[in-house]
Amino acid sequence: MIKNTSKLILLVFFLLGALAYSQEKKKFSSIPNILKGIIPNDKIDFWVLVYNTYAKDQEISISGSKHDYTPQFSGFDLFPDEESFYYIAYSSGGKINYVTDLSSLKTFIGKVDNVQEAAIMATVEGYLVDEEFKDVAGNYYEDGSNYYLDLGKLTSQECPYQKKHYTLTVNKSTGAITNVKDNGAYIELYNKKCANNPRLLKIEKKEEPKDEPKKPAKSTKRK
Repeated sequence: MIKNTSKLILLVFFLLGALAYSQEKKKFSSIPNILKGIIPNDKIDFWVLVYNTYAKDQEISISGSKHDYTPQFSGFDLFPDEESFYYIAYSSGGKINYVTDLSSLKTFIGKVDNVQEAAIMATVEGYLVDEEFKDVAGNYYEDGSNYYLDLGKLTSQECPYQKKHYTLTVNKSTGAITNVKDNGAYIELYNKKCANNPRLLKIEKKEEPKDEPKKPAKSTKRK
C-alpha cells in the first residue's frame, strides 16, 4: 500500500513537472529561422527561401534538388516598414513558381504543422514577431491542443506611433486563431509635431503668459 502511494506521488510530481515544462515560454529565435520552419503540404520538388537586402539575394534555406530560378524584385516581409524582403522560389510538377506576398505564402504553407507556421499565419492577419521586444511580443508556449503566441501589432502609424501586444490561442488541429487577448500597448512614440504629445502639452502649459499684477492707481488728491 505504501509502495503504491509512493508511486502515485512520484507520478503526480512527474506530470506536474511535464505540464510546467510544456507551458514554459520560449522565444522565437529570428525571422529567418521562423521561415525555415515551413513545411509545405503540397508536393514540392524543391524550394528555396531567399532574402533580398540592398538589391542582393541571399539564399537562407534550400530544400530538395536545386533548380534554376529567376531573381525577384519584390517579396513579403514579416516585419512592417523593412526595406528588405523575402521570397520563395519552388518547383512543382516541373514548373517554377514564386511566393512574393503574404497571401501566396499562406497558400504555400497550407495546413499549420508547427508553431513557426502558426506565427507566420498570424503575421498574415497583421501580427508580428517583434525581435526587439521578444519578452512581450516574440515568444510562445504550447500544450497538447494549442499554441499560445505572444505577438505584437502595429496599431497606429500616426501620432503617437503605437504597438500593442497580444496573446493568440491557435488550435493545433485546425490552425485557427480561437482567442485573442489584448495585453495593451508596449510602445508609444511621440514626435514634436504630435498635437497630442503629453510632454509638449506640459511645456506649452508651463510657458503660458501669466497676468501681470495691476499697479496701484495714483492718487489725485491735493496736499
